[in-house]
Amino acid sequence: MDKLKRKELLQQYKEMKPEMGVYMFKSIKTDTVYLGCDKNINATINGDKFKLKLNSHKCKKLQQDWNENKEENFEIKTVEILPYDKDESKVDYSEELKILREMCKDRFTEKNVEEI
Repeated sequence: MDKLKRKELLQQYKEMKPEMGVYMFKSIKTDTVYLGCDKNINATINGDKFKLKLNSHKCKKLQQDWNENKEENFEIKTVEILPYDKDESKVDYSEELKILREMCKDRFTEKNVEEI
């Protein structure tokens, strides 16, 4: 690969913005929904799965559910994407993510909902 193409690809990578929003781990057997939110959903889901497999997740209820029911009995997916602000200088979306997670809780009122 020539240096110009490599430099262009590197610049494109740096400008990429990961999806941010709300994600869930849903236990099919217990019908419990665990909602989390983050600025990089895919990386966080992968990290959570890794921690669960190592039996070291911070959400003890999710960890117990995972240990008892195994990964194949969980639905893991993105619930809602939070779009980036048009103002490029904005970097902290913490409050917006928490509000979006609270709004998403209403979708699962018939189930047990826990925060990750």
